Amino acid sequence: MNHQKSIFLLFLFLSALVLKAQDDDGNYITFNDRRNVVHGVYLGIGLGYGEIEGEDTYIGSFKVAYVANRQFEVGFLAKGLYSRQNIFNPRSGENDDLFAGYAGFHLEPILFGRSAVSLSFPLFIGGGAVGYVDRDTIDNEEDFDFDDDDLDAVFVLEPGVSALFNISRFVQIEAGVKYRFSSEIELVDSPIDRINGFSTEIGIKLGIFNMGRNRYKKQLD
Repeated sequence: MNHQKSIFLLFLFLSALVLKAQDDDGNYITFNDRRNVVHGVYLGIGLGYGEIEGEDTYIGSFKVAYVANRQFEVGFLAKGLYSRQNIFNPRSGENDDLFAGYAGFHLEPILFGRSAVSLSFPLFIGGGAVGYVDRDTIDNEEDFDFDDDDLDAVFVLEPGVSALFNISRFVQIEAGVKYRFSSEIELVDSPIDRINGFSTEIGIKLGIFNMGRNRYKKQLD
């Protein structure tokens, strides 16, 4: 008799626990809130080609950025530019090429960020230095020095349009066209006063573009 009572009491206790758990689960709902921001961060490198005053221009870039909800990027971008101008320098008696290095803010609104292919509108705002270097020095990969006559400060604004190919959660390929606006430069014996010009660029981004799911439980009223 006591054994039967023990089994009955144990059954009641387990039943109470199950009902309690069901009641607790019934007070919550799991859903996907689109207003909840999904974070991301990445490192990117890129190569580009364009023209300055009709001459071949080569571009390299490095970027680190934060991505909000696959809809907007903000970060730091650095670029190096080399243009084979072959301009005669009367001071050195050599033919010089143009180079520039600049860095600043990277801003990029993104459309269709959750699709396999997205559309974005990158914008760079920053500044750096521009100057001339002897072509033989570059071809021979020699070290070179500059004086004040060889360099000038430059401000750069660079808008563009890009296609983003979402390869995986960790890899993204970008390809696009940009136009570079620069402030006026003043270099001795230079026929070029700005480094404006179009460029086509391609790059790869490595990081995490979706740090976790934007799902959570919310208690019902």
